[in-house]
Amino acid sequence: MNRNFSKLKSIFLGQALAIAFTGLACAQVGVGVKAPKGAEVYLDGSRKMLDEKWIYWEGPRFAAKPPIKWTVVNDPVDKGTVINCNDPASAGGLYGSADIVTRKQFKDFRAHVEFLITKPGGNSGVYLQNRYEIQVLDGDTTSHGMAAVINESKSPYHAYNGIGKWNSYDILFRAARFKDGKLVEQPMVTLYFNGKKVHTNQKISQVWGGKNSGIDGGNDGGKGITDTPGGLKLQSEGHDVYYRNIWIKEMELDKADTNF
Repeated sequence: MNRNFSKLKSIFLGQALAIAFTGLACAQVGVGVKAPKGAEVYLDGSRKMLDEKWIYWEGPRFAAKPPIKWTVVNDPVDKGTVINCNDPASAGGLYGSADIVTRKQFKDFRAHVEFLITKPGGNSGVYLQNRYEIQVLDGDTTSHGMAAVINESKSPYHAYNGIGKWNSYDILFRAARFKDGKLVEQPMVTLYFNGKKVHTNQKISQVWGGKNSGIDGGNDGGKGITDTPGGLKLQSEGHDVYYRNIWIKEMELDKADTNF
């Protein structure tokens, strides 16, 4: 009887631990996740934080004038305010004309980004190191579509919550590695989309979109990646796409592994 009790106790404890660990994993990703210890919040929906921690990216197509013209609007789903990326300078889809980027630059990092698309075809983008785009695009299921590591992976469109709902990207990114000035390890990313793991250790071969897209976009057709750190960039393409709850934690990933 004691043996049976011990066995049942072990099974119960094992199940409890599994539930606890599952809960912990779930708590780390998805819409509404707060910044963990060691992370810094970069977008809380306030004008103050927008102006303090972000600047326009002054690339070849830059056409906006500071201060940032992105607007503070009421959250259409929850309480509080959020940021609308629709800048007058980007009307007509002129990406690169009014994109914003964090003042701080990064190599390896963990990031959380939440976005809401208000209308069909809504378009924006999240750029890692101001180079590599994680697409934000309603209605596109291709390798250029929603949540794709653009032109490097298929769109995990099945995980999209849809128009008028908040979506989240949880990202672990490892920067390219160089030796004696030469690229020896490609950049790599793992991505959770609305709490679902959709890309694991996805390697990135180049910067896509040309010189107007981001750092190194015009360098050898985007293949000339350099070792310069870069900020997290949000793209403005003349669409009403909202952002909130963005936080970043700097990391040091010695091994070529971003799985988490």
